[in-house]
Amino acid sequence: MATPEQTTEEIVLEYGRTERHYWLDLWRYRELLYILAWRDIAVRYKQTAIGVTWALLQPFAQMVVMVLIFSKVAQLPSEGAAPYALMVFAAMLPWQFFATSISSASASVVSNANLISKVYFPRLIIPAGAIVTSLVDFLVSFAILVGLMLWYGHAPTWRILTLPVFMLLALLAAFGPGLLMTALNTKYRDFRFVIPFVVQFGLYVSPVGFSSTVVRERFGEGLFLLYSLNPMVGVIEGFRWAILGGDVPLYLPALTLSVVLSVGFLVLGWSYFRRLERSFADIV
Repeated sequence: MATPEQTTEEIVLEYGRTERHYWLDLWRYRELLYILAWRDIAVRYKQTAIGVTWALLQPFAQMVVMVLIFSKVAQLPSEGAAPYALMVFAAMLPWQFFATSISSASASVVSNANLISKVYFPRLIIPAGAIVTSLVDFLVSFAILVGLMLWYGHAPTWRILTLPVFMLLALLAAFGPGLLMTALNTKYRDFRFVIPFVVQFGLYVSPVGFSSTVVRERFGEGLFLLYSLNPMVGVIEGFRWAILGGDVPLYLPALTLSVVLSVGFLVLGWSYFRRLERSFADIV
């Protein structure tokens, strides 16, 4: 029989241990990421028709409006020989993913306040779970793209095989700003009113409803590079190049800027999020 001395456990509190083991903790708590993502997916889609319907209707309705405004009213050309609606929706897919990721991630920490105040886990898991949920919306919306390609008889080329690469770039472009917006919205609650405006403004300054080739031809290479400081420009160009095929160009300087800026925003968002993460339990 064990004596009291043999059954006594020693607890050591070591300063900085959590910081040094953060990446290991992210791996250890990976199942929590799956649980949070699945919970959000279930809430949105389970036992309801509006969840799937909204994921299909929202990008389709935006596509119709942009086709009417930019193609019929403004008489802007499409990319190469691709139908205008297909060109718009090829850009709508990454933009909708980006916008949904930013909006969902920014409110994720505040909406999980009870969980944060009770137990320890890397808080990064919460906005990451929200972005994973946006991937599901992306896959649902992708069905519209397939339907449009069948409707117009537009067969994909070998470039479609590169689409996962550009999807990874879209994920990278969304993750950094998503972390930054999450931290800002957690610390400054009135920031939630700014986020919808930023997302809506970004839709119209990004080449979603029009071809980026038009911008480059009308304003020149120099101003177009300045315009490409919006990291979604390179992402959208990559999606169009992969989906539309044919003579649709891929402007490498814009793509390079998109990669560099996405990495830069990721570093900035990560740093600011980590700086405020310790105080989340006190301020939510």
